Amino acid sequence: MDVLLQSGTPTPTGTANATANATASGPVTTLPETIAGALGLTGTLGDIVGGLIGAFLIANIMLGMTALAGPWAKRKITAAFTDRIAVNRIGPFGLLIIVADAVRLLSKELIVPDGVDRPAWDIAPIILPFSALLGFAVIPLGSGLQLADPETGIVFAFAAASIASVGLVMAGYASNNKYSLLGALRSIAQNLAYEIPLVITAASVIIFAGTFRTSEIVAAQTETLVSIAGIAIPGWYAFVNPFAFVLFLAANMAEIGRNPFDIPEAPTEIVAGYQTEYSSVYFVLFYLGEFIHIFLGGALMAVLFLGGPAGPVLPGFVWMVIKMWAFFLFTQWARSAVPRVRIDQLIEIGWKGMLVLSFANLVLTAVLVGVIA
Repeated sequence: MDVLLQSGTPTPTGTANATANATASGPVTTLPETIAGALGLTGTLGDIVGGLIGAFLIANIMLGMTALAGPWAKRKITAAFTDRIAVNRIGPFGLLIIVADAVRLLSKELIVPDGVDRPAWDIAPIILPFSALLGFAVIPLGSGLQLADPETGIVFAFAAASIASVGLVMAGYASNNKYSLLGALRSIAQNLAYEIPLVITAASVIIFAGTFRTSEIVAAQTETLVSIAGIAIPGWYAFVNPFAFVLFLAANMAEIGRNPFDIPEAPTEIVAGYQTEYSSVYFVLFYLGEFIHIFLGGALMAVLFLGGPAGPVLPGFVWMVIKMWAFFLFTQWARSAVPRVRIDQLIEIGWKGMLVLSFANLVLTAVLVGVIA
C-alpha cells in the first residue's frame, strides 16, 4: 500500500500545499467572466451582463433538474421502492406528466383564506426557492461553471440556505391556521437543533482544507489519498473522515426536511404544516423550493466530501449532476423506507446526539491535524 500524504490528506502541510497550488495557478475563472469575455464586454457593464446571463443559465439548469425530479422522478423512484407502477401513460415513460402537472397546478384558483397576514403570506413561498438558488451562486458545478468564488464561499452557501427557515416561519404564522403554526414552530426547533451540527461538521472539513473558498476545498481533494494494487483512491474528505461524512449526511437530511425528519409538514399529524393554506402557484413555489434545497444539500455534500465535480472520464459538470442526483435518490429511499420520528425524539437526537458528536468530531479533527503537524 502506497500512502501519499498530499493535499487530500488530513495534514496541515498538505492543506497548505493544496491552497498554495490553487493560488499559484491563479484565481478561478467564473462563468460571468467567461460570458463577459465572449461578448467582448469589460468593466462594470461586463460584470453586470455576465452575472445576469450566468445566473439565468445556472438557475434554469437547477429548475430543469427540479422539474424532472418533482413530478416524475420522485414518483418513479418511490414506485420502484414500494413495488408499484408509477406514471407511464402520459408521454414516453410518463415524462409528459411534468407538463400536465404544471398546467394542472398553475391553472388552479389561488385561494386566500380569511385572516391571513399579507404580505407575509405572499412573500413566504418566494423565499424558499430563492434561498436555494442563491446558495448555488458559489457552488462549482464544473470547470468554469461557477457564478462567484468569494473567500467565504462555503459560509455564504450555508447562510443562503438558512434563509429558507424564515420563509417557513412566515408561512406558518401568517396563515392563521393552527396546523400551519405548529409546522412553523417545528421547523424552528428542527433547524436550531440540526443547523449547528451541520455547520460544525463542515468546519472540520475547513480545518483539513484550510480555506472557506469552495473552489479551493474542491482542489484540496484532487490528489490521491491511497494507492492500493494500482487503484488510486481520491483524497475526498468522505474517505479521509467518514464519521464527519455520516454526521453531515444526517444533519443535511434534517435541514431539507426529509424522512425521518419531515416534522415541519408531517401530513399524518398536522395536514401539511406550514403549507396547509397554500394552493395553485404558491404551492408550486413551496414544492419547487423543497426540491431545489435537496439538490443544494447534495451539492454541498459533493463540494465538502465528494470532491465536487471531480471524477474520471466524464466532464466535471456531469459528475456534479450525478452526485446531486445520487443524494436525491438517497432522500427518496429514506422517504419510502425510514419512519418519521416524533418531535421529542427529533429534538433529543439533535441536541443530545448530533451536537455532541459534531463537536467531538471537530475537536478530534483539530487534535489530529495539530499532532500530525
